[in-house]
Amino acid sequence: MPKNGYNNKEAKKKYRRVGTNPTLLLVKGGDKLANIEERVEKLIKGKIEDLGYELYDVEYVKEGKNYFLRVYIDKKDGIDLNDCEKVNDEINELLDEADYIKEQYFLEVSSPGIERILRKEKHLKDNLGEEVLIKLFRKDEKGNKEYQGILKDFDNEVITLEDREEDIKIERKNIAQIKTIYHW
Repeated sequence: MPKNGYNNKEAKKKYRRVGTNPTLLLVKGGDKLANIEERVEKLIKGKIEDLGYELYDVEYVKEGKNYFLRVYIDKKDGIDLNDCEKVNDEINELLDEADYIKEQYFLEVSSPGIERILRKEKHLKDNLGEEVLIKLFRKDEKGNKEYQGILKDFDNEVITLEDREEDIKIERKNIAQIKTIYHW
């Protein structure tokens, strides 16, 4: 099972333990969430590729009172628990040395899953012609909060879906989430 947070001996010496969870430590540094994601991605991408995996995405989020650094990896024949543990062990020291994050957080390494969140231009490009679900921050002028259809096109301003031979244009600034749909 992948470890969460920093577990190595050096980290235990450098950081103050927070609470009773042995893997939850206070870390130093700090930036805006998106900037941390970009910096972490640049830091770990080469190492992950050297191990034979693709770095799909990095997500740094606050959920409730906890922060999570999620690293999503992929490979052609899929990801299993051993892959996640291997990557976790390899990137842990890099993250510790870089010291980008000041808040206490959990490190999670996992697969992006069958239904994948599309956050990057590469994700959108790779899924053109595929069925997606788009969730909006709030209802639009038609009263809809979700749209489902074939990802037809996108640019910096608009995502275009094809739904029943009709094109639906959705402004990107109104989109909360885009994910692929897998029919079971």
